[in-house]
Amino acid sequence: MEQARLGGDRRPWLHDSAHRAYLADDARRSLDFFDASAGPKGGLVPLDNAGRLLPGGLQELHATTRLVHSYGLGQLAGRPDRAGIVDRGMAALWRGHRDGRHGGYVWALSGGAMADGTKLAYGHVFVLLAASTAKLAGHPDADRLLDDIAQVLEDRFWDADAGLFRDEFTRDWQPFSTYRGMNANMHGVEALLAAHEATGDSEYLRRAGGILKFFIAGQAAAHGWRIPEHYDADWRPDPGYEGNPMFRPAGTTPGHSFEMARLLLQYWDLAGRPDPDAPRQARLLVETALSDAWMGQGGLAYTLGADGTVARPDRYWWPVTEAIGALAALIKLDPCPEDEDWYRRLWRFADDALIDHDRGGWFPEPGGPVAAGQFQGKPDIYHALQADLFPLAPGLSRLSAALAQTVPLKA
Repeated sequence: MEQARLGGDRRPWLHDSAHRAYLADDARRSLDFFDASAGPKGGLVPLDNAGRLLPGGLQELHATTRLVHSYGLGQLAGRPDRAGIVDRGMAALWRGHRDGRHGGYVWALSGGAMADGTKLAYGHVFVLLAASTAKLAGHPDADRLLDDIAQVLEDRFWDADAGLFRDEFTRDWQPFSTYRGMNANMHGVEALLAAHEATGDSEYLRRAGGILKFFIAGQAAAHGWRIPEHYDADWRPDPGYEGNPMFRPAGTTPGHSFEMARLLLQYWDLAGRPDPDAPRQARLLVETALSDAWMGQGGLAYTLGADGTVARPDRYWWPVTEAIGALAALIKLDPCPEDEDWYRRLWRFADDALIDHDRGGWFPEPGGPVAAGQFQGKPDIYHALQADLFPLAPGLSRLSAALAQTVPLKA
């Protein structure tokens, strides 16, 4: 690794021209790599580490929506969507994932046909995110998608009494579990904030604030600034729950603390900075997660026990990207010297162990494709692209507008 490639030593990296050029270059190279997601027969396809079609891979709802969101941000930042990813993704959402018989959006497609009809809040909130970013990018089909998904979320997933999103149903909307989760609600906040930015509707903002209050001022504050992931039907923490090892692992997930901290500051900024305690809460989430999860060899442990001890030491790319985004927010707002140290440490680790300098994009685990175990290929562009773009925007919120004004990816 060459220090000059990442940034200089004298200025904070957020304001260092060499670092900002590094971020823009990494974003462009990731977008170039994932252009190959435009499949030869239409639609979108998952990729292996070399950018080839991943044989037998399903196109899952969160992958389709994240590509739409990511390429929408790329367009706003000045990088043309040469492969037509946004158009393909919007078509796949409306004609493939959208369930014309029962309503809502099915989880997975294979060859354009439904492969898994499960209806998950996690996937549906990403539809709201994709529709909102597409609207901000001026896509002609964004409004119909936004109207449809907003109604589905309202009718099927929103628990008005709790002010939170329920999690899962069968294709014909039969509940098959009493599980409630933080993850879907966290990404629900992300989508609600994007919808507010796209439409100006204050109800989206109000609901996002309520979700954040429950999980941060309520749950995190009562659990040592670690956020319980899993809940029962009455929204009580369920510490014994263990589900899908990627989406619902046992224990707490420090990567989500970083995401929630950044989202809290985004909400707080959009709402007019009403609660003077929000920056303190965000900092406690970030500092606790860094202290608990940083591994001696670099990277962040995937899950922790309730007391903060490492449960699963696997190191993935996305917690690193989310820590970068949270630290960038803290540095913009009220920096401490340790924030700059951590920000640089995380980028050095990413540059050494995660970024594919030959082909573009990030490997999901340190060491490249040979070391990968949990994942096949490169799972998505979404986390890594946002780690590049968040530091390039001057503020805490309205990322899309900031990118459109500054076009940092324009060649």
